[in-house]
Amino acid sequence: MADSFDLVIHGGECLTPAGRLHTDVGVRGGRIAALGDLGAAATAETFDAGGLTVLPGVIDTQVHFREPGQEHKEDLASGTRAAALGGVTAVFEMPNTRPSTTDAAALADKVVRAQGRVWCDIAFFMGASPENAGDLATLERVPGCCGVKMFMGSSTGTLLVSEDADIRRVLENGSRRIAVHSEDEARLEERKHIARDASGPHAHAEWRDAETALRSTKRLLKLARQAGRPVHVLHVTTGDEIPVLAAHKDIATVEVTPQHLTLAAPEVYDRLGTLAQMNPPIRDEAHRTALWQAVADGVVDVIGSDHAPHSLEEKGHAYPNSPSGMPGVQTLVAVLLDHVNAGRLTLERFVDLTSAGPQRIYNIAGKGRIAVGYDADFTIVDMKAQRTIENAWIASKCGWTPFDGMRVTGWPRATVVRGAIVMREDELAEAPSGGIVRFVGSGHQ
Repeated sequence: MADSFDLVIHGGECLTPAGRLHTDVGVRGGRIAALGDLGAAATAETFDAGGLTVLPGVIDTQVHFREPGQEHKEDLASGTRAAALGGVTAVFEMPNTRPSTTDAAALADKVVRAQGRVWCDIAFFMGASPENAGDLATLERVPGCCGVKMFMGSSTGTLLVSEDADIRRVLENGSRRIAVHSEDEARLEERKHIARDASGPHAHAEWRDAETALRSTKRLLKLARQAGRPVHVLHVTTGDEIPVLAAHKDIATVEVTPQHLTLAAPEVYDRLGTLAQMNPPIRDEAHRTALWQAVADGVVDVIGSDHAPHSLEEKGHAYPNSPSGMPGVQTLVAVLLDHVNAGRLTLERFVDLTSAGPQRIYNIAGKGRIAVGYDADFTIVDMKAQRTIENAWIASKCGWTPFDGMRVTGWPRATVVRGAIVMREDELAEAPSGGIVRFVGSGHQ
């Protein structure tokens, strides 16, 4: 072939829209230019993927990178470094920073901060509030914005939209799918004494119980239906919500996290204490089983990490004064590949949940599949590699993972972002080269 390429990935098994293909991939100008036998092609760089599996770049659509305002926990550089080391090629960052991302200037500030510092591609959520609800149709179009995030229940930060009238105004202003933290604030307030009187974090799942999630999600779906607005329910944790969400798939998409699919109460609280504390909480085995069934049945559309780091010092405070949240962007791929190898989901379903699903939900331009014309984003993995996840591997500023000591089968060997090899064999490139994610029809492709 006479064509020349910037990069050719040779000899890997690629998961393409046509199925699993042993094919070379040619990259030019940051995009996929050819699939096929490219052995004779001229290329500036070659990656030997023999024995490896080439996946579409993994997109983590829920991360908290804490910048601005809490850079001691994480910042855009350290968070995207962790993402790239873990095989993640793009992330969507949440608005509950300090200050919250609730206006065009705050989101533009994040875009500027990302320039020259991020190791993977990135976009940012606009936070919904009672004050900016009427402006969201304009704010959701700000360059670099991946969509709107609404907190119906209080969590980390000050963003909260808990009254029906305010929720309705948020839903009625704009058209992009809204990502929602769905917990009922009134019930959380009523039951706060459970956390206050508790002797430890085992009470977290009792305070923020299944009814708290179910009540909120039912309210959300009713209001979304009235407004005709699509919603994306984040980090679903209960079996109770699944049949309700399944009955509203025309307007509601569903996210679950690796933590809720992997960890279960009470054991996780016995072992990790406040390190296991997150919102919504890790629940018991019955709920975890129900989430896996929802994955199998296709009710779940995407898996996001809800990467939410806190320092060990902060996590060391006695419950309930300990903050909720745990890191996860760097371990997402390894943990899920272990589940693939254990037979809990297929590799094709993994791709659907981490690449194609995010693309569909958020209308991402040029990402989510290995196909000519798409961004050259690849998560290259060794499905047979056995490794132990360790705190020492974690690049996040928090320096810990709830999966420390977990033996996994399946490991990211390289991360390629728009044709640049940003991670190879646990080593990062010399400099970050991530950019801003583009979206279809958003006016800023």
